[in-house]
Amino acid sequence: MNLATNGDRTGPRACCARLRWKGMFVDVEPDPEVPNPRDGFCWCGLTMTCLGPDGRVADEGRCAGGSGRLCFEEV
Repeated sequence: MNLATNGDRTGPRACCARLRWKGMFVDVEPDPEVPNPRDGFCWCGLTMTCLGPDGRVADEGRCAGGSGRLCFEEV
């Protein structure tokens, strides 16, 4: 499951199933000793750009449950 942190950093929430980032394509087991390699650059799997079909930026904070985006798809 994809997870994003809430804006107030209190805990994880589910990202849109269509949100992509390059770390998703690295095929290795997670190592708790290595910090999260996500660089924050994401793209939408529908548009294949940094903008979603609604014209707004695609990222973990904006493409999460409760964001109100009509293009959101739950994992």
